[in-house]
Amino acid sequence: MSKKIFAANWKMHLGPAGAREFLTDFLGRYEPRADREVWFFPSAIAVESVVSHLEGVAGVNIGAQNVYWEPKGAFTGELSVSMAAEAGATAALVGHSERRHVFGETDGETRQKVIALLDAGLTPMLCVGEKLEEREAGETLAVVQRQLGVLDELEPADLAKLPIAYEPVWAIGTGKTATPADAAEVHSAIRAWFVDRGMSGQSVRILYGGSVKAENVRELMAEPNVDGVLVGGASLDPAQWAAISSIEID
Repeated sequence: MSKKIFAANWKMHLGPAGAREFLTDFLGRYEPRADREVWFFPSAIAVESVVSHLEGVAGVNIGAQNVYWEPKGAFTGELSVSMAAEAGATAALVGHSERRHVFGETDGETRQKVIALLDAGLTPMLCVGEKLEEREAGETLAVVQRQLGVLDELEPADLAKLPIAYEPVWAIGTGKTATPADAAEVHSAIRAWFVDRGMSGQSVRILYGGSVKAENVRELMAEPNVDGVLVGGASLDPAQWAAISSIEID
């Protein structure tokens, strides 16, 4: 059985010094478990500090929050995949709703990032999810399937490497959380998308994200179609993040 993923997206918080302070506190509280991996997505300038601080800690993975698909060039402010790898990252978020809706990232650009990461041997974690008006219009599954379409034409061997994070946009940072049944329905549809492309449904790990906290993580993880969580605000508190990522699950 694949290991569960507990992933922390620190967004624009915690530089190198703050990351080191956080991890010192976190590691004093965290209880490693063999059934899971803990992933950290720090700010770009903190990746190397996080990698260094977690050296030798089993079951952790460090990724970038964003990358650009070109290997180098006149792209001021961008981070190439090779730069992320040089800092020690082994993964990256791709298509996060904030990249899509704040910075205007298109599905085509998301696809180029996925391909660049796979070509370099890094793991893309593809984020998908609908806005509130799309959910209210009954378009949730259509939106998610369109976003998954950036993976069309990839080989099954590559598809099997990608964790998918379902994050309903209306639940990110709002305090609102999709019910476990809501999450399970969308996760089931995502799994079916992979099955339609010749894969075993259980070979893909699907995370839920959106106002996840210590109080609701156990209920979410109890759903058989939820393979992990992608956590924003609650992952910035070392005590709460240790509680979330150490929680016992059946």
